[in-house]
Amino acid sequence: MILGIDTSNYTTSLASYDPVSGAFHNGKMLLPVPDGAKGLRQSDAVFHHVQQLPRLFEQLPPFEEPVEAIGVSIRPRDAADSYMPCFTVGRSTAQALGRMLGCPVYPFSHQAGHIAAALFSAGRRDLVSQRFLAFHFSGGTSELVLCEPDEETVFRVQLLSHSLDLKAGQVVDRVGLMLGLIFPAGPALDALSLQSEKRFPVRPTFRDGNPCLSGIENQCRTLFERGEQPCDVARYAIDCLCAVVARMTADARARLGNLPVICAGGVMSNRTISAVMSRQKDVFFAQPALSSDNAVGVALLAAHRRGVPCPNRSF
Repeated sequence: MILGIDTSNYTTSLASYDPVSGAFHNGKMLLPVPDGAKGLRQSDAVFHHVQQLPRLFEQLPPFEEPVEAIGVSIRPRDAADSYMPCFTVGRSTAQALGRMLGCPVYPFSHQAGHIAAALFSAGRRDLVSQRFLAFHFSGGTSELVLCEPDEETVFRVQLLSHSLDLKAGQVVDRVGLMLGLIFPAGPALDALSLQSEKRFPVRPTFRDGNPCLSGIENQCRTLFERGEQPCDVARYAIDCLCAVVARMTADARARLGNLPVICAGGVMSNRTISAVMSRQKDVFFAQPALSSDNAVGVALLAAHRRGVPCPNRSF
């Protein structure tokens, strides 16, 4: 058995993976956010992870085999200065378990876990031995990266472009709260936007190849204050994000060739974005359960590092 632990800024996640059967358990609990709030302080996130992680361990199915390895996210991104206190909860838990069980602990970034979960759930495990592009669009990150094979980290990540201000998930949540939705607003804004039959002109703002997303919130507020229907405002926000993703993809492929594209992160589970991007060649999406925060990705990366075979199929 392989364990995966991820304690992000939004979700406590615990996964187990059985490499013999290919079965996995994807346990997760959202961190509680007060009504009307836009997020949590790191001290509160750490507290809730400490409370929730033991409850997720209680929900794990019985193991028929010993734990052979543990994968854990220890930082948001693959960068030297990337750090968030909330990830220390998962890291310390993994280190204690590894010592007690006598098994190796493999550290990865939260971003790498997202990308791995998308690769495996889309049935494209083969890409870990190739160059590919990956989107990570969430509440804390809005990046397009180049991934290349790496012996220690499975794949290394090079940043190509990123949001210069708000992250895509922040745009979704802020617009959702403006429209009276509950944080996190992604699924509700997705459903609301699909009720719209109205379209507005969309002109994404880029500076030196990087998108600026704060203007989307400002434009949505203008539309809302002039009396546009909530579903139409929601659709405008999603159409803007679609245009940003399409532009980033086109720019990267113009520079690097028509590399495969993997789309990961909670924002990429939006049905309109996935429908628009799926029309392009060699663009792949994580299944919804593995697009949002999860620990399955770091469990699969740990299995790869351990040399344990993983099926190249969609989960």
